[in-house]
Formats: sequence, C-alpha cells, structure tokens
Amino acid sequence: MKNLQFITVQTKPFQVYRILLVLALILSSSSCSEFVEVPLPNSQLTGTTVFESELTANAAMAQIYAQLRDGGILSGLPTGASVRMGLYADELQDYTNSTISLPIYNNALTADNATVASLWTSSYSQIYNANSVIQGIENSTDLPIAVKNRVSGEALFVRALVHFYLLQIYGSIPYITGTNYEINRKVTRSAADEVYAAIAKDLESASTRLPENYSSSDRAKPNKMVAKAMLARVYLYMNKNTEAANEATTVINSPLYAWETDLNKIFLRNSKTTIWQLASATAVRNSNEGTTFIFVSGPPPVCALRTDFMNAFETGDQRKVNWTKSVTAGLNTWNHPNKYKLRTATTSSQEYSIVLRLAEQYLIRAEARAKQGDLAGAKEDLNKIRTTAGLPITTSSIATEILSEIQKQRRFEFFTEHGHRFFDLKRSGTADGILSVSKSGWNSSDILWPIPELELNANPNLQPQNTGY
Repeated sequence: MKNLQFITVQTKPFQVYRILLVLALILSSSSCSEFVEVPLPNSQLTGTTVFESELTANAAMAQIYAQLRDGGILSGLPTGASVRMGLYADELQDYTNSTISLPIYNNALTADNATVASLWTSSYSQIYNANSVIQGIENSTDLPIAVKNRVSGEALFVRALVHFYLLQIYGSIPYITGTNYEINRKVTRSAADEVYAAIAKDLESASTRLPENYSSSDRAKPNKMVAKAMLARVYLYMNKNTEAANEATTVINSPLYAWETDLNKIFLRNSKTTIWQLASATAVRNSNEGTTFIFVSGPPPVCALRTDFMNAFETGDQRKVNWTKSVTAGLNTWNHPNKYKLRTATTSSQEYSIVLRLAEQYLIRAEARAKQGDLAGAKEDLNKIRTTAGLPITTSSIATEILSEIQKQRRFEFFTEHGHRFFDLKRSGTADGILSVSKSGWNSSDILWPIPELELNANPNLQPQNTGY
C-alpha cells in the first residue's frame, strides 16, 4: 500500500517533536507505525502543500493513530496506561522485577524514572503531531470543506484525549495548541480546571466537525459520537453532571450502537458496543492487549491480576468467569485479564484495541443522575451493567449507596482498561483510604506522578515539581 511517512526530530527543551512529511508517497508493505528519525532537511514541505490531498491528510492521521496504538499512554503494550496504571493502583502485580516497573508497582517513583519521562514525551509528541495536522488543514485551500472538517475534527479529538490522560497522571500540565518551537520551549503549566476547560472546548469543536457516521467500517476513526462519548467523561470529571448525562444519553440513543449481553463478544472487532477503537498494525494482527496480558504458562512474563482483586468479585459475577483466566503450574496459580482472547495473529484481525465503549456511557449517566437526585434513572443504568454481569439488580436505595455501587461496578467493568481504576480512586477522593491498605508503598503525594526531571531542567517555567518529589 502507499504509506505516508512522518519524519521526526527531537527538539529540546520540552521534548516535543517536529513533524514533517517526505517529498513523495512511497510504496511500503509495512504498517504506518514507524517514525523515521533523521536530521532536518534543507527544504521542508509546507502545511498547505501537505494537505492539498485527502489521501495525504488521511495518512497523516493514520500515523497518529498508529502512534497511539504502539506508544504512549493509550498503548496496550506493557509501556501503556493499562499496565502501568494497573500496577500503580490495585489491579496488577508485577512479575518483571525490572528497575522500571518495580518503582511503579511499589509506588516509589522518582522524577528520573524512564516511564515517567517516556509517557510525557510520547504524549506531547502525539499532541504536537495533532497540532500540525490542525494547522495544515486550516491552511489548505483545495481540500473540500467536508474533508477539512472531518480531519481537523479527528486531530482536535486526539489533542483533547491525550491531554486528558496527561492531566490525570501528572496534574497541572501545559495545554499545547501550536507548533511554534520558541513558544513551546517556554510554556507554563495550567491549573487543572483550565486544562479541563480546554479539553472540553476541543471536544465540543470536534463534535461539530466530525460526521455522524463512521468514515471507516471498523470504527477506527472518530465520528461525532466518539467526541460526545469522551465529552461525557470529561464533564463527569468536571462535576458538570447535567451536561455529562446529556452527552451520554445522546450516545446511548444513537442507532449506531446496540447493547450486547454476551460478555465474550464485547471485545470483538465488530462489537456494536464499541464506540472507538485503534486498528491493528496489519490485517492479521490482533490487539496489543491480548499479547501483553495473556500468558499460557507461569510465572507470568509481565504481570498478573492481584489476588485481592480476584477475591473482590461479587459471587456470581460472570465477568470473573469470562474476563479473567487462571494458569496453574505446580502449586502456583496466576490469573490474567481475558477480555481480549487472542495473543497471536489470525487469518484476519478479530480484536482491535477498544478505547471507548458503550458500558462507560451507562455508568457515566448513572453517576451523573445519582448526583442530580434521579435515583430511579441511576439505578436503571446501573442495573444494565449488573444484569449483564449475571448479578441481581441493586438493592441500594439512597444516593450514597448507589454511588458506591457505581464505583464498584466501574472497578470490575473497566479493569486494565487505560487506567480507569486509578483515575476513579483519584477523582472520588478514596485513593488514600484504599491504596494505603493494599499498597505498602503508598503515600498521599502519590496521587500524582512527578514531572520528568529532564523537562524541569530544560524549562524552569514548568516548576514547581509536584509535591513529594
């Protein structure tokens, strides 16, 4: 296929990357996941030249999706948030004993930790590339308006999405909307409420630009509902409960989605509960999560589900039956996540990496409704999750009980999915009470990761360091 290659060069300070495009499309049988690190050429394509073709605009976004899949916070590889935040909270136990993973598992991070730095730099590289697409589209004179709206909407969505995850992990961060090196190297951090407002603004803009229907049959490119689904989450985190419930309702009522009662079908590539997913690198590969989490012999090569997590499932919960699997060797038994069932290639891809799915919208709306006093509506949404898991409807009758049950269901619905558990503990104010018991190294200041030491040294405007580091 024809593959549009990005050329990147690392720029310091702030560890963002300059995005360029080669002078021509080249034939390649490889995936769009490689970045080629080369010196800056003497001449560079301008944004207007790059984005005169829908083909090159689509290829630029395909490269960004490949980055999300294979590097940074959203990757299903061991370096992504599904593993890192699972270890950091109370979902996973580390079996690598590496100098990189153990400090995460033991809540003993330092500002010079390699993962602390890599998640930051890879995320801002992705943001920078999204900004380059946005600017290129804005400067384009020949692209049809529908194409300009769709591609810029996709890039705005990615920019908001990655900033959202950075905010959860590092706290106060810079919100980067441009590609000017001299400006970016001197940026300051914005307060959390300002970052949330910027994220919401980008998602609102994306939702007005993106088409109603998916532009790819595998739901690997965002549409309007994808932006609204993420906006529902952001509004919930901002305690804008009316807005969160409204956005979630719009997604739930969309004819694009249908509820699935078979737990073993939810993580298939063609599931109607999938709102947005990252396509595999080739037509025969499956999700990175399957490769990362599934093991067939012990001890586990990377991680396993913690025993206390497995013991916390409610009796009869079919998610424990269908979404976890045990491996025994001698006297030892380990459990791994089994949401994704395939760890190797198949004749054609059967599982992609799901980022947003319908169950979250029901639990968002349940929480937002409960906080607004609509307990009947909250219980209706909550019971959608419980009954699908094989559990009886809730007997909770007051708001505090219903909210507690919603958080419990979020724990078992979204385990090892991009850090949901840790983010929920953080936003609910329960992290100290829970993690100080289950994690021997937990301190209150661990609620945020440190800002990478290299970044602070390169740009003093990022000071002060987060408390405790």
